Parts: sequence; structure tokens; C-alpha cells
Amino acid sequence: MTLRIRLLAALAYVLLLAVIALGVPLAINLSARVKAEVRTQARAQADLVAATSADLLQRPSLALSRLARKAAVSVRGRVIIVNSRGTILVDSAGPRELGASYLSRPEIAAALRGRQVQFERNSRTLGQPILATAAPIIRNGRPIGAVRVTQSTAAVDSAVRQGQLGLGLIGAIVLALGLFAGAIIAEQVARPLRRLECVARRVAQGDLRARARVEGSREQRSLAASFNEMTDRIARLVAAQRGFVADASHQLRTPLTGLRLRLEEAKVLTDSPASEGEIDAAVGEVDRLTRTVDELLVLSRAGERQLTGSRLDLRELAASAVERWRAPAAARGISLQHRRTEAESPVWAARADVERVLDILLENAVGYSPVGGRVTVVSAPSRLEVHDRGPGVAADEREAVFDRFRRGRAGTAGPPGSGLGLAIARELARGWGGDVTLEDRPGGGAVAIVSLPQHRDPTQGLPAINPTIGTLP
Repeated sequence: MTLRIRLLAALAYVLLLAVIALGVPLAINLSARVKAEVRTQARAQADLVAATSADLLQRPSLALSRLARKAAVSVRGRVIIVNSRGTILVDSAGPRELGASYLSRPEIAAALRGRQVQFERNSRTLGQPILATAAPIIRNGRPIGAVRVTQSTAAVDSAVRQGQLGLGLIGAIVLALGLFAGAIIAEQVARPLRRLECVARRVAQGDLRARARVEGSREQRSLAASFNEMTDRIARLVAAQRGFVADASHQLRTPLTGLRLRLEEAKVLTDSPASEGEIDAAVGEVDRLTRTVDELLVLSRAGERQLTGSRLDLRELAASAVERWRAPAAARGISLQHRRTEAESPVWAARADVERVLDILLENAVGYSPVGGRVTVVSAPSRLEVHDRGPGVAADEREAVFDRFRRGRAGTAGPPGSGLGLAIARELARGWGGDVTLEDRPGGGAVAIVSLPQHRDPTQGLPAINPTIGTLP
């Protein structure tokens, strides 16, 4: 989950809690207030009609009917006016029940006794709960009739629900506006961090010239500045380490060359066979040390990306490598063959790097294969495989042998070497987005696999560079 989404989720959670914390009590209060206002309005209308009807009750007229209908519209209910015997004189619902006796209605009976009442009860006529409000019509200090206002509680509940829905709509609008504003704020907060993440990835891939833009809040600016300082220090350390390895390699090659010449001259001057043997052994050690220095120099330069990538055909590279190593392999009684698989796709890398990787793997395969054995180079889509019948590599050492100066148990019993070959091969392959791995070969031996990225548009830039290439443990 991205930072922006997390910020929005947290903001939505806080806003939702705020809306609930404010909206629920407000909805409860609104419900109580709506019901109280309905009851108050019903009582007020009943009192108003009762006070106005005192003079009109003796002779019911059109004015009394209009009064009842107007009050019924105001309270959204039914208004009836009865005389002292409970007989309906005026009904806002129409003339159908005029003359009917409502004396049995509890609210009418209470009002004719001079009391104003209001309560909820079930209506036998309507078959639903109603709110009944009754007020006596007083003349000369005694009740001469009554006014009753009835309202459906369902209508009251509907009004309450409408109010609550309105509050819910307002809460949803507030939540949406808050999320919209939060999205803008989250974008402003996350944008500098996303840019910093992109720069960090470039640095992790080897682009030590990448620098973060110092922007955003005070904390973000401080983080970007610290990141740039760290990258500067890493770049200086890597450059210094590479320079040291390169300088040391160059400085060592000259005395080693001089030492070899002196040993060869000493061999010419000696007449002792034992001395010649010792001198030959010393020359071999000097040559091994020279190869080690050369390999260290390769490692120190591997990450500098001096070569330009191009479209490569792995079949042609494999065939060329087999021809280069056919004579050295034949000298050890080992046959080489090239096997192709299905249709291949071109890869993108520097030809010199891939050829060096193949040379390292073929040198190992030929060196560790038994006399009379066979080494097979297989070219497949985006990969090359070198199969041998040597002692193989133990499962617990398949990654360790790629460490510098690490040869493994099988290597110590095999031909002499520096333990840098596989490290160089992997570094070169990874420099182009590929890799080198080892697997067991069925029936004995090992399979070295070189995987490389498929051909791409050269205008897209070079692949990632590993900043650790060329550094020593």
C-alpha cells in the first residue's frame, strides 16, 4: 500500500469517526426535537381552534369548517370539533362522519371534562397508532365542546427519518469534501517521498550521480539533504576503492613482469635440474599472481560501464566460444560441442563482456572435466548453458563460489585458480541485467547458466549498474 493510500485511509477513518461522533448525537437530538415540535404544534393548534370556536359553536357555520380545515393543513392531520355530547359538528376530513358520536374516545371524554390531553394510542378505525391531542372549548367557565387533533405517528416518524437522511447526506458531503482535500494534501506529502524513492532506486542500481530534490516539509527537506550527503559519501568511497584496486593492480604488474624475467634469466644460467624445477614452479606462481592482479583490475573496472551494449545473437557467440576453446580442450582430451534449442530471441549486452563470461565458464568446465569427457554449450532464448561432467558443486556452495577468492571443496582439488573467475562472470552479467547461476547436471557434473535481458531499444538508456562492482570484501 502506497503512502498516499495510507494517508487517505487514515484521514477517512478520522473523518468517519468525527462524522459519527457528531452526527449520531445530532440525529438523536433532531428526532427528539421533531417529535417535541409536532406535539407542541398539535397542542397549540388545538388550543387556537378551541379558543376561536367558543363563539361559533352554538351555530356551526362555514367559518368554523374553514377554521378546522386550516388547522388540519397546518398540523398535517385531522381536526374535528364536537359539542358537549361528543357529537361531531365539524370534520376536516369531510362530512361523512358529521353527527357521529365520539364520546367513547378517551381524549374526547377527557376534554369534555375540561382537561387538555395528548397521548398515543391505536386507532380502531385506521388500524394504526395515532397521536391524539384534545382541548376543551370553554365558555362561561364550563366546557361546551372539544377540539381533537389526530396525527399519524408514521407521518411523524417519516419526518424524523427525512431529517436523519438529511443529516446523513450532509455527513457524506463533509466526508467527500474532506477526502478530496485530504487527497490533495496526501499528494503534496507523498510526491517528495516518491521522488526520493525513485532516486534511491537509481542509487541502488548504481547511478551514484543521482541526487534527491530538496523539497516538501522541513522533515522531508532534511531527509533529502541527508540522503544526498550519504550518496556523496558512498560515491567517494566507491571511487576511492576502485582507484585503489586499479592503482595497486597497475603497480603490481611491473614488478611481477620484472620478477618473471629474472626467473627466466636464472633458469638459463643454472645447470642444476633441481634448480630449474624450482624456477619453473616460481614462474608458475608469478603467472598465477599476474592473472589474479589482472582479474582484480577487471573487477575494479567492471562497474564503470565503459562498453556500449548492442544486439547480440547467442547462437553466434556460443559457436565462436566453442571454436576458441576447441584446441585447449582437445589438448586435455575433451571434446566440445554446441547444441541449439528452439528459436532464439536476441539479447542486449556488450559482446566483450559476454565473451569473457563464456571464456570463464568454459575454462572452468574444461579444467574440471575428466580426460575423455565432453563439454556442451547450449544456446537457448535469452540464455547460454555450459554443461560438463566434472565433480559438480555442492548445493550449499552454489552461491558461495561466486564470492571472491572462494573456490569451494571441488575447486581445491581441481586445477589452480584465483577464485575470481565466477565472481567476474556474475558481475559482468548482472551489469547488463542478467545473472550467472549453477545447477546440478543429471548423471553428474554441473550446469553453468548465463541469463541475459532480451534486446531492447538502445534509446532507452543503459541497464542498471551495480554500485558494488569492483569493491573488495
